This record gives sequence, C-alpha cells and structure tokens, in this order.
Amino acid sequence: MRILGVNIPDNKRVEVALTYVYGIGRSASRRILSAAKVDFNKKTSELASDDVARIQNFIEKNFRIEGELRQLIKRNIQRLKDLKTYRGTRHLRRLPARGQRTRTNSRTVRGNVRKTAGSGKRKVELK
Repeated sequence: MRILGVNIPDNKRVEVALTYVYGIGRSASRRILSAAKVDFNKKTSELASDDVARIQNFIEKNFRIEGELRQLIKRNIQRLKDLKTYRGTRHLRRLPARGQRTRTNSRTVRGNVRKTAGSGKRKVELK
C-alpha cells in the first residue's frame, strides 16, 4: 500500500506502519489514527479504502512530511550557516552541533580514526 508516495508494509499494525513516512513518529501516528477514527491494532492490509483516504486527508492538512519537511530542515540549517551561529559553524565543519563530546567520540566524523595501542614492544624480525 502507498500513502502519500511512500510504500507502507502490509503485515504490520497501522500504528507502526505509518512511522515509515518521514516526519511521522509513533505519537504522531496515534494522533492521526485517533483523528481519522481508525483502530490502532488493525493491520495495514485490513484497511478499507475510505480509512486510507481519511488518514491521507488528515496528514495532508496537519503535517509536513517527506520532501517538504526535508526542505524545511535544510533551509533552517542553511540559515544557521549564513548567520554564522555556533550551531551553523558546527554544521559547516560537520561536527556534532548539540554539545556532544568530541575528544573520544565522533572520530569517524572528524576523520581522526586511531588504531588501538599495541603492547608497546616492537616485534623482533625473525632471522
């Protein structure tokens, strides 16, 4: 089944299946289903076409999802970069922007991958 251009699995409950749409989490899917008057525990394959239509209409009216949401997030990050805020400069350098430590973690992001230290002894060449 497709909802708003996204393939949704048939064998899962509707509550979980809606989370396959970018921008809809578990709590948002519960809110959508209660507003559309659809049972949470129904499987996606059991939905009638009018149920799907009600779900789609509610999502289109009340949520930003998929491409529109991605564009919005991209614009917000670009605004931070243009203003040269701290978070914007962290995004520019591809470093963590939310206060995480960088001394030990985020090595792969920084390109600073260290190998684990050996025993300290040099290996003696065999003669």
